[in-house]
Amino acid sequence: MSEGVRAEVQRSDWDQWWRTAVIYQVYPRSFSDSNNDGLGDVKGIIKRLDYLKKLGVEAIWMSPHYPSPQADAGYDVADYFNVNPEYGTLEEFDELIAEAHARGIKLIIDVVPNHSSDQMDLFQEALAAGPNSPERDMYMFRYSENGTPNNWGSMFGGPAWSEVEPLTGKEEDRGWWYLHLFAPEQPDFNWENPAVHEFFKSYFRFWLDRGIDGFRVDVAHGLVKAEGLPDDDIGPDRWAGGQQADQVESPFWDQPGVHEIYREWRKVLDEYGRDRMLVAEAWLTPEREARYVREDEMSQLFNFTYLKANWNADRVRDAINLPIEANGVVGAPVTWVMSNHDVVRATTRYGYEPEVATDRGIGFDDPQPDRELGLRRAKAMAVFTAGLPGSMYVWQGEELGLPEVTDLPDESRQDPTWLRTGNKIRGRDGCRVPIPWEAKAPNFGFGTGAPWLPQPEYWAEFAADVQEDDPSSTLNLYRKLLNTRAELGTASGSVEWLDAGDERVLLIKNGDVRLVLNMSNKPVEIAEVSEVVVSSCALEVQGGSVEVPANCGAWLK
Repeated sequence: MSEGVRAEVQRSDWDQWWRTAVIYQVYPRSFSDSNNDGLGDVKGIIKRLDYLKKLGVEAIWMSPHYPSPQADAGYDVADYFNVNPEYGTLEEFDELIAEAHARGIKLIIDVVPNHSSDQMDLFQEALAAGPNSPERDMYMFRYSENGTPNNWGSMFGGPAWSEVEPLTGKEEDRGWWYLHLFAPEQPDFNWENPAVHEFFKSYFRFWLDRGIDGFRVDVAHGLVKAEGLPDDDIGPDRWAGGQQADQVESPFWDQPGVHEIYREWRKVLDEYGRDRMLVAEAWLTPEREARYVREDEMSQLFNFTYLKANWNADRVRDAINLPIEANGVVGAPVTWVMSNHDVVRATTRYGYEPEVATDRGIGFDDPQPDRELGLRRAKAMAVFTAGLPGSMYVWQGEELGLPEVTDLPDESRQDPTWLRTGNKIRGRDGCRVPIPWEAKAPNFGFGTGAPWLPQPEYWAEFAADVQEDDPSSTLNLYRKLLNTRAELGTASGSVEWLDAGDERVLLIKNGDVRLVLNMSNKPVEIAEVSEVVVSSCALEVQGGSVEVPANCGAWLK
């Protein structure tokens, strides 16, 4: 089977829920704290399910919920078959699945297959077993007398290799190293070992048996490394220029062997039905990403081209056209993503000029965004995005218009990137601050215990209860938007570009609706309008036309 994108195919799963669903990302640690220990938990999610149902979401994607030392906020998994005791119990997780399903909400969980925690029993057994043992073969151990086995750098800063001998204290381990593309506490699995394949098959069946509807695949393009582990072109410091090096051509990204793994997984999921889905986190080009959503592999992948386009009309246009074209070849849907737990919140990114890079995170001493402009643009982009055909992801708090916490105290930061770069790269904590539910409650209703990341005082103005009865709030805009999206079926439609007379104004016909996003700095008049279906700003039909202000998005009929 060719690794290139295949010719036109007919998918057998055109009616599957994930093709058009609105999927809401829950970051358990920061969502809702039911036992007042400062950490969100499973019971807290259950408590907010009616809120999510009213919002109009059809599925929840839940970031890692497993036991973990939290070296990387749960992406260092110590036990793939249980629930972090800080978040609850397996029985409470079963209750979450049942309560979500009772409301017609699917549940997707994170699978972290590239690496585990160094505290996982498999890695501890590997350390104890010694060089060249079957236990060591579960991970990427290599021998090198003269420094690291190659020049690879960690995504979090510093080298991607750590010495074994300091961990074991054994002379036999001198010269041995283990690979970690992320933190040293996250050793990479060896996917050349069939035992690793069998381990993850058992993982999938365990959670599928409990009723899980799908899996978000962390670092989906990183599992397989090039034969011989050759040096790359970047070297051991991937943050040398102040921004993380972006390299698609890499000996540890997007190797052909990853696709055989996903075909294997697809067969396991198919034992439970084609409605069980996989969504890939793979930061590649649209053409290469499309290989991950061939019919016998995954269901979806995140359209990060759209996320990275920011407030730039040409880039947004390409981020729509290129994935639709590439995915169309294999009959796969496109997803629309504005934010997630790894990037600066959209509301803040749009408050900068589009060429401003925010990959390193934002601190109190960095140039600050225009918060008002950022919120206006984020609402406009949300309106436009929700009208596109395919599946839409909403990052928790996005529906509240939450900005990045750019004034988070440095002493509160916990992101391993901040720690491993010598406090130079602030990282992702600013988008992960616990969200506000009640303006006047302790910790804004998150819970009465001090939150694991401090909330700013201005969180009160974004609290859900403040927005509840305000018809002009971001929350009520999202509710109207997502429910109208379901009523009109725009997610099952198509994209036909129309000319708005200005390249900075995006105008799309999708069924009976015209989607407009004015990314220019002046109003644009749209003719032949009888109705404003939904908009991010106040619009009025006058004489059969509508004047759409700058930084506004709308659906028109």
